[in-house]
Amino acid sequence: MLDVKRLRVLREVANRGSFSGAAEALSYTQSAISQQIAALEREAGTMLVERNARGVRLTEAGQALVRHADAILARLDAAERELESIAGLRGGRLRVVAFLSAAASLMPLAVAEFRRRHPAVEISLEPREPPEGIDCLKAGECDVALGLESCHRPLEDPAIEKRTLLEDPMFLALPCGHPLARKPDLRLSDLADEAWLQGDTATCPDTMILLRAATAAGFEPRIAFQSNDYTAIQGFIAAGVGVGLIPDLALNSVRDDIVIRDLGDQTTSRRIFASTLAGAYRSPATTAMVDILEEVGRDYERGRRKLALAS
Repeated sequence: MLDVKRLRVLREVANRGSFSGAAEALSYTQSAISQQIAALEREAGTMLVERNARGVRLTEAGQALVRHADAILARLDAAERELESIAGLRGGRLRVVAFLSAAASLMPLAVAEFRRRHPAVEISLEPREPPEGIDCLKAGECDVALGLESCHRPLEDPAIEKRTLLEDPMFLALPCGHPLARKPDLRLSDLADEAWLQGDTATCPDTMILLRAATAAGFEPRIAFQSNDYTAIQGFIAAGVGVGLIPDLALNSVRDDIVIRDLGDQTTSRRIFASTLAGAYRSPATTAMVDILEEVGRDYERGRRKLALAS
């Protein structure tokens, strides 16, 4: 294999027309230049430079190799500049996946802040349900995946590293005309006979949160309809199909024909986290995004507390 440093020496010999000129340009001795060219000729298996009293002249093989060296060295220089840009957050790309409610609430704030701080980094966001997001991360198809877990049953996976962003409480949603919509001190057990609207049990961790909360309240919920789209769930609740638990992140926009109730000390919650591959190389862009997501999560929780105090 041809040595890149020796290719640089050959190109300099070609540009300067002599070993002494190349030596001066590269801060080598003339003897070192001669040795580098001799070694390169052994690697190439042919003579590259003809030496005479008036200096040196490249052979046909030497001229061909210099043409290729120009292209090779230009690509290497470009690669080095790109790596320097990525290391300094002046280039590169970042791939993020997030489940729908986080993609609609946390991610717009995080992406806007990331682009403000690091405008040269290309960033993409793809919606994925939490289990799919973790699979995407493990497959190397994204750099950061937003996930969620029950506060009572954290996700344990040695392949991923988690950074908690916030606790996301679940609120009860009922139709405006529901008999329990205005009941004081509403308890989850009051809804034991209701039909429930929740996500797909195979892909939506929120449904497992409902099932565990209902079990703790002494009943098994009857699931009338499944959807992972909380906007659709609000519509079905408004139509009187059933009731549901909806996380705070999915309540940025609430229909005026449903009622949202806090279940007090029976309120259950989910924990939102940003995940990266454990033990793997983490680019500066990945680290920057996780830090920004943590800031956004803290700000979101502070805003929620201020709203609760005001009400």
